[in-house]
Amino acid sequence: MLAPMEQRTLGRTGLLVSRIGLGLAALGRPGYVNVGHGSDLRDGRDVASMERRAHQVLDAARAGGVTYFDAARSYGRAEEFLGSWLAARHIAPGELSIGTKWGYTYTAGWRVDAEVHEVKDHSLATLRRQWDETRAALDGHVALLQVHSATVESGILDDRAVHRALAELRERGDIRAIGLSLSGARQAETLRRAHELEVDGRPLFDAVQATWNVLEPSVGERLAEVRADGMGVIVKEALANGRLVRGAEAASVASEAERLGTTADALALAAVLAQPWADVVLSGAVSVEQLATNLASASVRLDDEAWSVLNRLRQEPEAYWRERAALPWT
Repeated sequence: MLAPMEQRTLGRTGLLVSRIGLGLAALGRPGYVNVGHGSDLRDGRDVASMERRAHQVLDAARAGGVTYFDAARSYGRAEEFLGSWLAARHIAPGELSIGTKWGYTYTAGWRVDAEVHEVKDHSLATLRRQWDETRAALDGHVALLQVHSATVESGILDDRAVHRALAELRERGDIRAIGLSLSGARQAETLRRAHELEVDGRPLFDAVQATWNVLEPSVGERLAEVRADGMGVIVKEALANGRLVRGAEAASVASEAERLGTTADALALAAVLAQPWADVVLSGAVSVEQLATNLASASVRLDDEAWSVLNRLRQEPEAYWRERAALPWT
């Protein structure tokens, strides 16, 4: 039986969050870039089947002590699935910590073979449109609103009109906190610039969601710095989109996991939980069984031998992100 899930305060947001959260990127749409995603959904990818699956995993997560749930407008119907679950279980706003993201629009039309699955746009018009859509789906439950995959190139760091609009949502109490998620080889640079942004003398961003795993740990030092300054830290892609359990790198992880009496996914997640600056690491489970082994990571302790093996897997950021960009949607 699992020990009670540890809870933390997410930096200066004041939100109480579980060390392991549930991300809905792979639960809300029929196609995703996780290795093996297609085979995981072999029992049905129609909307009704996907919603039923999402509710089952959400139920298991809540039973396992998960209190942070993470969605996005571009995750197909993730917000809608999460909203229907919250309503069906009579969960009141504030009972759980809910984060979502704006800035990408889902364009796949529920097709796995779509030419374009999502379109990025960090404009003020997109923020306003997607916030209205999020409110309709999640009806007062959103505590943390995040810019989805902010980059230096996207222009979001220079758009004062968008900064003001986000700050006004926080000031009105529509949301508790503002965050951003990061992507690409320049995560550390993007975070440095984001950390400096203020509106009316107050930091714009209260939390950050970044990719950190044993293949791509380059942003770790910057995450430690911003966490020390009060930003909450959420880690995504701890399994490197499944590469650490099903890809070319999986054999080394599986061997160490077997030696320690655990599973490869639990070992990879435990490596994130061992970082003192990590408030939450997201599980991307799409089944109750996957979630169970993910949650077991909370009791895994890595020894020096395990760290030695995992540290040898590190890639240069440019190589890592090049390989990630080449992953197929399945």
